[in-house]
Amino acid sequence: MSYPISLPSGNPLVTLTHPTASLWVIELHNGADSRLTQALIQRGLLPALDQVERHWRDNWRAGREKKDDSLCKGALIIVGNRKQDKFFSNGLDWDNAIKDPNFSTNFFPTVFNPLIQRLLSFPIPTVAAVNGHAFAGGMILAMACDYRVMTDGSKRNAWMCMNEIHFGATLPLSLASVLRAKAPNPTVLRKIILEGHRFTAKEALSVGLVDRIVAGDTESIVSEAQSLAESVSSLPGKGAWGLNRREMYRDVFEGLSRDVLVNNPIADDAAARARL
Repeated sequence: MSYPISLPSGNPLVTLTHPTASLWVIELHNGADSRLTQALIQRGLLPALDQVERHWRDNWRAGREKKDDSLCKGALIIVGNRKQDKFFSNGLDWDNAIKDPNFSTNFFPTVFNPLIQRLLSFPIPTVAAVNGHAFAGGMILAMACDYRVMTDGSKRNAWMCMNEIHFGATLPLSLASVLRAKAPNPTVLRKIILEGHRFTAKEALSVGLVDRIVAGDTESIVSEAQSLAESVSSLPGKGAWGLNRREMYRDVFEGLSRDVLVNNPIADDAAARARL
């Protein structure tokens, strides 16, 4: 089944499909590179997540009542636009976003952070089918999922990267909190945040940023993501998956809930001038 979620103009932001009884797939449709705009997040991703949880909980309650564990299974896959094999998500629409004078104070606490918090507290396992580049906010979206299946890059280049250091943007506390929780060690975290390293799929697999890499096109990535999702879909059957994940990422939730004004190089230099 397919459940398109659209803007009033009719332009779909995401497509929600239900390929098996226990799996849901959210496909991003904000152009080929799936920029994480306010519209995509608030009118596409968040409503789609609500629909998935509502559907799964209805099944789960029925399964509890009928004592049928098969109804309690569930897992979610998030994938970039399936009509291309280049991007999972190219991150925020930075050039346009910063034109909003309220961007630095409002976007993360009121738009982006609620999405990440939603994913980190979701009641069923989540799998990112990384079918191309995952830059900046796109990497955070993938890292907020429980598992990551990535194209191996043999068809075309695909990188995971937090490239903010290369254009002078500072990381909000919320994004840094996610990376601290998900990076396997301080050395990898340094490469991510301070070096803006472009991890190839093989590098990402070797350091533990992704769980599997797959040759082929987007449909091959989705197929492997479905295999992984099915293998863990029984784990939320007793209802504790989301509860345990919330405890696991307690420190991240604290970072997500703090409205901290993001600093920038100009303000930092002005403070240094006053101090020195």
